[in-house]
Amino acid sequence: MNYNYLRRLAAALPVLSFAYSAVIVPGATWTDTNGNAIQAHGGGFLKVGTQYYWFGEDKTLNSALFKAVSCYQSSDLVSWTRQNDALSPISGTMISTSNIVERPKVLFNKANSEYVMWFHSDTSNYGAAQVGVATAKSPCGPYTYKSSFKPFGADSRDMGLFQDAAQTSYLLYASDNNQNFKIAKLDANYYNVTSVTTQLSGATLEAPGVLKRNGVYYLFASHTSGWAPNPNKFFTASSLSGPWSAQADIAPQAVNTYFSQNAFDMPIGSFAIYMGDRWRPSLLGSSRYIWYPLSWDSGLPKIVAADVWSVNLAAGTYTSATGTTYEAESGIISGSATVLSDSSFSGGKAIGYLGHGGSLTINNVQGIGANQWVSLYFANGDSAWRNTTVSVNGGASVLVDQPNTGGGHVLLSVPVQLNLRSGANSVTFSSNQANYAADLDKIIVYTAA
Repeated sequence: MNYNYLRRLAAALPVLSFAYSAVIVPGATWTDTNGNAIQAHGGGFLKVGTQYYWFGEDKTLNSALFKAVSCYQSSDLVSWTRQNDALSPISGTMISTSNIVERPKVLFNKANSEYVMWFHSDTSNYGAAQVGVATAKSPCGPYTYKSSFKPFGADSRDMGLFQDAAQTSYLLYASDNNQNFKIAKLDANYYNVTSVTTQLSGATLEAPGVLKRNGVYYLFASHTSGWAPNPNKFFTASSLSGPWSAQADIAPQAVNTYFSQNAFDMPIGSFAIYMGDRWRPSLLGSSRYIWYPLSWDSGLPKIVAADVWSVNLAAGTYTSATGTTYEAESGIISGSATVLSDSSFSGGKAIGYLGHGGSLTINNVQGIGANQWVSLYFANGDSAWRNTTVSVNGGASVLVDQPNTGGGHVLLSVPVQLNLRSGANSVTFSSNQANYAADLDKIIVYTAA
């Protein structure tokens, strides 16, 4: 037996497995190290030493009401381990299971050696419009609830935090019935606000985040459209007190920030990470995380719509995965499925009327003999989510959810992991599906980033 060969093979396999698994896939179900779906929506992030902490809303119960502020820990931003809950409900307070706790953000107060959490604190009808504050001596706590209040007696709903290099910290918040956006300075303990630093009147902004790059402050935020996505914007200023620039887009307007809403914006070396939520209001626990590289290559921040990508924290760089494209119209259609023509589709064509007996099979899809990420590019112009079934080589079907893309032929990529054998494969869409699926433009089969 060739033991040298076996040793080389054993050494190579973990490297291949890690290289392929340690990727970020926007819109995919993201699981923690125990295999459970990560529940950290509306998240905030904090780096302590070499470790990252992700705080968010646990929506396991598919309700907007408060269940817990979760806490996850990671050293690479990809593999996350759930720790104890950072904040739990307390009966008879503003953080009971009958109340709203959203968008938790945490800062470390160096002077007090204390972690301070701020969050949107509200009643179930969103009528209270307050902020809440809690404290702990370790990143995941558990945190001790202090109070909920209206900053300066005015509304606060969607909110965020920003800390500058001197440890001065600020509250970013939608105020005055979401009409005015404000930035307020925190006191030395980070327990309260002391003064309004700036106000963007009539801005109707929410879901804010701020980062500083090369002496310029960047404010990222969405506008107000409930749970539905909209084109998120950025503003610039040389000081937090302004003046702030006019708004500009971080992605093409038609894609509604790739069907997501900003949650946090993390600078990493030469780029930043846009960290958003793809909300699914009818099934909140299945809302997905949309993380993309945010690049300044053009001079202004723009989302890089990488379907599969990896981050090198040491180098402060990212790499987009490479893939092979297969046009839907190159496949074999049956039943009610039909070829659609429109200039917005890749190659000018797509396949519609999948489902209800309509199917598409794309042959000679090349695989590497492993689970691989495959992005489905589709247009769903309906007012509701759809889904499609996908099967490989006649095997069991996988169900893929497809968000409404807002009408027309706006394309959105939704990922699915398929077990492709080495060499040629046949991939079939919606062969035995009772409902109609969205129009499929193309698929891209990825290898490691």
